Amino acid sequence: MKLLLIEDEKHLAESIVHYLEESDYRCEVASDFQTANEKISLYSYDCIMLDITLPGGHGLDLLKELKRRKRKEGVIIISAKNSLDDKILGLELGADDYLPKPFHLAELGARVKALIRRNKFDGSGILDLDDLSLDIQGKTASVQNQKIDLTKSEFDLLLFLVSNKNKVVSKNAIGEHLSGDDADRFDNYDLFILTLKI
Repeated sequence: MKLLLIEDEKHLAESIVHYLEESDYRCEVASDFQTANEKISLYSYDCIMLDITLPGGHGLDLLKELKRRKRKEGVIIISAKNSLDDKILGLELGADDYLPKPFHLAELGARVKALIRRNKFDGSGILDLDDLSLDIQGKTASVQNQKIDLTKSEFDLLLFLVSNKNKVVSKNAIGEHLSGDDADRFDNYDLFILTLKI
């Protein structure tokens, strides 16, 4: 799963990224309004963690832009501004959750996981497609109850394709999902996906 952290406090951002990457998330960071706006214009994410106060602009303006574009990413506002008015405004503008600073990283991780599960997998930790079953938490796949040995990248790719069933998925979208900011390297060669009938 690919996340975007929009946070200008460097040490906090580093701690969040380290924690989430230990949980096998791919996490990109934008530390100011302009960078964040560029990233949400160019890429899609499974979840966005958004600080309200940013150099160069206001986080809620980014939230408005996401909703104007009808983007489906889940958004968790993380902010030191803990007033009831800020919470209500953020939620009314379309945020899915609001977590005031300071917070425990484990709580943020649990909220990210719950939001992704709810938005992408109808609240379930198991994704079934015909004979294929994916355990999202355990990162395992099986066909007719027989486990398939997959690398982390193979599992991530399979999960991405299954969660986009009945959609045409471009090479760039696959590259972006698997490599984040390095997606441009997929423009330099062809990407082939082999499917095996089990």
